[in-house]
Amino acid sequence: MASSSSSCSFHFFLLFSFLFTSTLARLSPESTTTTLDVSSSLQQAHHILSFDPQSVEAFYQAQNQPLFFNSSSSSSSVFSVPLHSRGSVHKAHHTDYKNLVLSRLERDSARVDSLTTKLLFALNGVKKSELKPVPTEIQTEALSTPIISGTSQGSGEYFTRVGVGNPAKQYYMVLDTGSDINWIQCEPCSDCYQQSDPIFNPSGSSTYSPVTCESRQCTSLEVSTCRSGKRMYQVSYGDGSYTVGEFITESVSFGKSGNIEGVALGCGHDNEGLFVGAAGLIGLGGGSLSLTSQIKATSFSYCLVDRDSSGSSTLDFNSGLPAESVVAPLMKSGKINTFYYIGLTGFSVGGQPVKLAPGLFDMDESGDGGVIIDCGTAITRLQTQAYNALRDAFVRLTKDLPTTSGVALFDTCYDLSSRNSVKVPTVSLHFGGGKSMDLPAKNYLIPVDSSGTFCFAFAPTSSSLSIIGNVQQQGTRVSFDLANNKIGFSSHKC
Repeated sequence: MASSSSSCSFHFFLLFSFLFTSTLARLSPESTTTTLDVSSSLQQAHHILSFDPQSVEAFYQAQNQPLFFNSSSSSSSVFSVPLHSRGSVHKAHHTDYKNLVLSRLERDSARVDSLTTKLLFALNGVKKSELKPVPTEIQTEALSTPIISGTSQGSGEYFTRVGVGNPAKQYYMVLDTGSDINWIQCEPCSDCYQQSDPIFNPSGSSTYSPVTCESRQCTSLEVSTCRSGKRMYQVSYGDGSYTVGEFITESVSFGKSGNIEGVALGCGHDNEGLFVGAAGLIGLGGGSLSLTSQIKATSFSYCLVDRDSSGSSTLDFNSGLPAESVVAPLMKSGKINTFYYIGLTGFSVGGQPVKLAPGLFDMDESGDGGVIIDCGTAITRLQTQAYNALRDAFVRLTKDLPTTSGVALFDTCYDLSSRNSVKVPTVSLHFGGGKSMDLPAKNYLIPVDSSGTFCFAFAPTSSSLSIIGNVQQQGTRVSFDLANNKIGFSSHKC
């Protein structure tokens, strides 16, 4: 009997241990998941193809949106303007969502190539003015021909609405944290692309003023020349787009929240490429000619709506850092002052840290390496070693999802056509100081067609520079505390 009782006790202990271990595994925070709403994502994919910006007044109503404000903001004036995705301002001419995605990825790859090339030039001390130009039909008096493709930024995915001139007229402008020069298409046009708003006419503004050749602002232009006492500028972009014209100062207004006089910007008379829809570009980089630098902003923040959303959010200046933000270090390079580097240290998937080599994301003394955050790049690019580790960790925890072939730069894709929603492991970004931010599932599993193919929205790069793109930023207010060298990520602040 003693033997039988001992045997029963032993088996009960094994059963209890198994149940306790199983329960603990289910409850452990180490196996975190989040839900991807497959149906909602596909509905947006269908909607953006048929969406007509001209039929919706929400964009103009956005001018009256309340400012994002918190008590920690400085005494500086708080400016706020609406912010829209590219698809909600300029109607896509694609009839198939997969073709739209491929077009986006092609633009995105051109931008990434251009950002890494710009860094390479800076590290090696190469100036744009030293590059051999590509022959074009631009007239010689218009300045010079565009620089070789791949030397700057690309055409942008998010548009903001600002006023230019006095009296101010409203224009959609590309938002770009990866460049500094502000510019707008101007009459008279020798060659201008199509935009949503009427082209800016300097003769109708009382605050229009040409920048003289002796101005200190001219020294910050990478490519420029002097003609008849006026400073002419040129900016070329990674997808082959360019703008050439006169460098001026103008009044820039921010909806009903105020205006700034004497902002230096390009008045482009010859503008070509993929900027269709926008009137020009607002540079938010760290250089001296960026809008943030010129208005002496102590901070700025934005919230990027979903790439397929017809909604809008805001771009705010001097609004402060929300108290509940996940805060990370914000750093600058001694070689290139445009880019915003962040203190990314690693990732976790499903609550489990991804094993990476120590210091993999560090910027070295020469300015090589590091991680920048960029609103104009869509897909986050990671050094190949880091990408492979992140992808493999995700794949190990998604073995129950049906896989399918890769699409373009995506090598990890799933067929979710038979699902309304799925549980997927949570992907988290880790920063210095032990801070971390969980990403929503839709910020790393995105649809690439309208039939249910979703792909893991990260990609490898052979460059030492990693880039946190806008897909991972969507739905989160990203705040750049320039005065204190911090960056904050805040959910539910859009």
